[in-house]
Amino acid sequence: MSEQTFEQMLEESFKNIRTGEVVEGTVISVTPTEIAVNIGYKSDGIVTRNEYSKDQTLDLTTVVKPGDPIQVKVLKLNDGDGQVVLSHKRVIVEKTSKILEDAYNNKTVLKAKVTEVVKGGLVAMVDEVPVFIPASLASDTYTKNLNVFADQEIEFIMSEFKPKERRYIGDCKTILKERRDAAKAEALQHIKEGDVKEGVVKNVTSFGAFVDIGGIDGLLHISEMSWGRIDVPQNVFKKGDTVKVIIKEIKGDKIALSAKFDENNPWLNVENKYAIGTVVKGRVARMTEFGAFIQLEEGVDALLHVSQISRKHIERPADILKVDEEIEAKVVDINIEEHKISLSMKDLLADDGETSEEE
Repeated sequence: MSEQTFEQMLEESFKNIRTGEVVEGTVISVTPTEIAVNIGYKSDGIVTRNEYSKDQTLDLTTVVKPGDPIQVKVLKLNDGDGQVVLSHKRVIVEKTSKILEDAYNNKTVLKAKVTEVVKGGLVAMVDEVPVFIPASLASDTYTKNLNVFADQEIEFIMSEFKPKERRYIGDCKTILKERRDAAKAEALQHIKEGDVKEGVVKNVTSFGAFVDIGGIDGLLHISEMSWGRIDVPQNVFKKGDTVKVIIKEIKGDKIALSAKFDENNPWLNVENKYAIGTVVKGRVARMTEFGAFIQLEEGVDALLHVSQISRKHIERPADILKVDEEIEAKVVDINIEEHKISLSMKDLLADDGETSEEE
């Protein structure tokens, strides 16, 4: 039996590796752009920065050091200089792709940081795999400026998984909607009409404000914002404001709110304060073709009909009065149930001896 030479024994001590194989190695040395790896083969392997990470500004000395274990994929057995070409990034991508595939099949919730805000959506990196979240799936509410998601950790499920096309699509909207619906159902079980809640204004529109009263939103209609008249809700409330409200009505999952508390109702003492025959002072709040509405106090407006402005015939209230002008008039009628008060300036003018055209 012939004896083996040293070279033969040395050759047999090396691993047999193939292109495409994933192997375990040990870092021998590292520079900012390359990692030398011992993979137990007759030649050492090289992992370039491009094959370690998508970040082409990454200093490799900050992430690995000699002696560290590293898993790599064999790309080429000889690069022409006798070295094996390796990739760490592709190992990570393949592992991550499997994670994304399982998540797609099982609807598992994933977490990742938003690394880019691009036209039409967000890019979140799951290890070395970019997942695209379209703007329409980034939230359960319309978000005009997607930059609010920059550098934020988000949760999503996979709505599309097509590795051959490198198409990985994420969906945040479904998760957020399911959680919101669950919170809403839970909140509905713990509220009833008449409850007083402290809420936070979520959005303000021309017709009212949507208020979060603890896991569920209610509508504070413009007519329920104050005992007084409000023309522009945005002048009274803004997003983030804290507001005390009463749950006025619950219909299914729709909740109507009110900020009109009985103790602040200015009509409670109106019958005594503005009895028929009382002479009052007020401010012209607004005018119509048929008369002017006079604010006697916050929340109490009275109608001064055009026929009650003067003993003389006038076509329109604006011919005599102007908005914000202070006037004096007599209360001639009051209806507490309908919150209506009628005034007359003509009666006071008659008392002063003014003569009408007819007279």
